[in-house]
Parts: sequence; C-alpha cells; structure tokens
Amino acid sequence: MVAGAAARRVTLPVFLAEDGLVTDAQVRRLREKRMSGKTLAAAAVAAGMSERTARQWQSGALPSTAKAPRTWRTREDPFAGVWESEVVPQLVADTDGRLQVLTLFKALCRRHPGRFQTGQLRTLQRRVREWRVQDGPDREVYFEQVAVPGREAAFDFTDASDLGVTIRGVPFPHLLFEWVLSYSKWTYVGLAVSETFEALVAGLQGALWTLGAVPALLRHDNLSAATHELKRSGGRQLTARFRQVLDHYGLDSSRIQPGKPHENGVAEQAHFRTKTAIEQALLLRGDRDFVDESAYLRFVRAVVDEERNRPAAARLAEERSCLRPLPAARVPEYTTFQCRVRKWSTIRIGSRIYSVPSRLIGHTVEARQHPSTVEILYGGRVLCTMPRLRGAADHRIDYRHIIASLVRKPGAFARYRFREELFPSLTFRAAYDALGRTHGERADVEYVRLLHLAATTSERQVEATLRARLDAGDTCEYASVQAEVRPPVPTVPVVHIPRPDLTRYDALLTGGLHG
Repeated sequence: MVAGAAARRVTLPVFLAEDGLVTDAQVRRLREKRMSGKTLAAAAVAAGMSERTARQWQSGALPSTAKAPRTWRTREDPFAGVWESEVVPQLVADTDGRLQVLTLFKALCRRHPGRFQTGQLRTLQRRVREWRVQDGPDREVYFEQVAVPGREAAFDFTDASDLGVTIRGVPFPHLLFEWVLSYSKWTYVGLAVSETFEALVAGLQGALWTLGAVPALLRHDNLSAATHELKRSGGRQLTARFRQVLDHYGLDSSRIQPGKPHENGVAEQAHFRTKTAIEQALLLRGDRDFVDESAYLRFVRAVVDEERNRPAAARLAEERSCLRPLPAARVPEYTTFQCRVRKWSTIRIGSRIYSVPSRLIGHTVEARQHPSTVEILYGGRVLCTMPRLRGAADHRIDYRHIIASLVRKPGAFARYRFREELFPSLTFRAAYDALGRTHGERADVEYVRLLHLAATTSERQVEATLRARLDAGDTCEYASVQAEVRPPVPTVPVVHIPRPDLTRYDALLTGGLHG
C-alpha cells in the first residue's frame, strides 16, 4: 500500500520553473526545506523548480533584488504619435499641476476619433505621473510648525448646516465659531448666523473669558468682519473697530494670505475634527432636533469638552503659565446706530429697514445691533427687541407697530410697499385670499380688522380660529372671528339697595318696636 502511494506520487506531473522565472516565495520555500534537512532534490520539488535551478538559489540575494530593472517596452505605446506633440505641451503649460489626466484623455479622443480606447486611460495616467516626477514643475512644500506655549490661538468660522440640525422641526442653518490654542489644542465653540463683526467679537470674547487668559497672537483669515480691502494696493488691512478690540486685550494679529486656507491649518483641522465628533454624537443621540438654540449649543459644547478639551487638559495646564491675564472688562458685543424714526414708523440700520412702535415717529432712537438681535432704546431704556435680518432680507415690518393707524386707513393696505410682511403666517394669507373670494373689495377692510384683533388679543388664538374656519369652509369675516376670540361680556344687572334706617335697629334693642 505504501509502495502504491509512492508510485502514484512519482507519476504526478511536476511543473518546474525555468531560470529567470523564479519568485522570492519559491526561493524562501527552497531554503526552508533545506534548513529542515531535506535533500536538494526534495526541496526543489517542494519549491516548484528544477534541481539545477535550486542549486543556484540555495544562498545569496532573492530574485527580486538580483533582477536588473526592465528598460524596454513590452507592448507598443498607444500615445507615441501624440505624446511629444500634444500631451507634453499641455503639461508644460500647466505650471501648477491642476490639469487632470482624464481631461487630457477626453481631449485626445475628441481630436482623434476611434484611435484610443477607454482601457488606455491608465496608461496615460502612468505616463503623466512619471513625466511630472521627472520633468514637471516643483510642488509647493508645507513647513511643519512648532507650537510655542501661550503664543498663538487660531480662529475661524465654518458652515455647519450640513449637520442637518433642526430647532423644533425647522432646519437650522448656522455657522460654528471655533477658537483653538495652537499649543494645547484647547477649543472654544460658539454659534453664529453669519460672519458679522458682532458675531466675531462675541465669539472672541466668549473664548477669552471662558479660558480666563489671553495669548499673545491671533491667527485668522481675511474675513470681512475683521479686515477691509486697500483700494490702491489691493491688499487687506485690519478694520479700525477690530484693531480696537485687539488693543483692548493686547493681542497681535497674524493673517494668512488670501486663498491659502492651509496657512490657518490649526483652525481648519479643528473644524474637521469638531464637526466629525458632533456628527458621531448626533448619530448616537438618534435625533437631530433640539428644543432651542441654547439646548443645541449645550450639546455641542459637551461634545467639544469630551472629545477635544479633556485630552488637552495636561497641555493646557502647562500652557497657562505662559498666558497673560484678562483686562478688567469686556468690550461691547454690539454696534450702535443713532436712527431717526421716519413717518413710516421705520428706521434704517445700514441698508436694512426695521419697523418700530409708531409713538417713536419723529424721535431719534439708539439701535444696538447684536449678533442675532437688534435692540431699540430711547432715553437709555430698551423699548423693543427684534431678530436681526440675515442673508438677502432687507426689511422687517412688525404689523403690531403700525396696525393702529392701518385699521383707521384700511385703503392703504392694497398698495403698501411692505404688504407681504403683514401676513404673520400662511394661515393669515389663506384667510385673506378667502375674504377676497367672499367679500370682494371689502376684503382689505376685513383683513386689517383681523390683524388688529390679533395685535390686541392673541395672534395664536386668532390664527387657530382662522385655521378652523378655513378647514370647515366657513367665512373668515371679522365679526365671526371676533365672536370666537373675544366673546361679548354679558351685562351684569345693577341692583339698587336702599340705605338701611339704623333707628329701627335701635328700637329693636330697646323693645320699642312692635308688629
């Protein structure tokens, strides 16, 4: 039985490698078998090579290191006729290396229909890569910097709308203001609507006063909230307002070159890590909706403290001795405007229009523009606060400010410049359209009265009543809505009680009254 097995092993075909085709793996196996005591013939069979070849590879370098590099082509170059005449000139002209090989390949296919195949794209990519290494332009070198404790902090805004956060179901487009100490990587994060001066100052001071100390230098880009363009030189310079903020804290400014975001690498890298951490935390939370902005901000700061500031605690403790103390007070985080209230009951702040209470017409008020709100003051007292306009919006009219006059002059509604602002919600707009169908020209009068009712009672209650009547197919006329929102107060009858005669009570006490 053993002899039969041996015979079968002898008759199996053995494929032996020829000289020059031996691999590193074959040589390693050959040497392993020889070290284990196998004969040269047995080791050669195990390694898949002839005994004569095995004798040559028992020692020395492996085939991969002993083989001379190939300098000849194994197949015809498909780009031989166009390489020097068409491709190389394009590569030479592309001094910054932005031209993509796919773009080159498509251009060649358009100029020479049917000559090139899709599978040849990789050949062109390899040739372009080799040309750029051997003959191409020098590439930009990035110089790794050594952070010095207490010297520098970097800040920047980043768009965080792609996180998909909502506030009570409404999408919340927003920015993150991020401030990072370059040495310890301690991080402060705030929310912002846009890259305004007020948002910048609020974020900067929030970071400094949370940290409780001041570094020597701020590294940032050329955002318009902090810099302005020099008309003659075309460069950028710090604005006077931002320079005053820096002087208050004894900070120097270090700005990157326009279009070179990598020069603010500390902040850019922080954006990526922070947004990644927030995204992962939102996935674990299972819900991206928050009750308000404050709740969302607490969530974000908890993530930053856990993922960024906790690992940085030891280096921050080391860095604190190199930081400078804070000044005695903060600077105002708002911009002040002196505005004359016009006869339209509006003021102008920059290029934007806001309505104010009509009793202020003809007076000069102080408007304080905060990062997300605008305050109106008269005599040092805040009279009203309203959301700050953002984006392309250029006016905000609160119907409560003007409705008392409009209800006396309802004919002004039809062509009022800001008429669309007098629809607090889609329900009010739908009610106005319904009144147009049922009341014709009197729709304006009825609708203005409804607005007055909402201003003097409860807008939410009036809206709910209108919605219910619209759903039921009932009319939205003022009298019907008023009857539901503010029912008439029942008349209380007046009861006349005559003044009692006290002498009769005296008679009762003396027993002199009979009958």
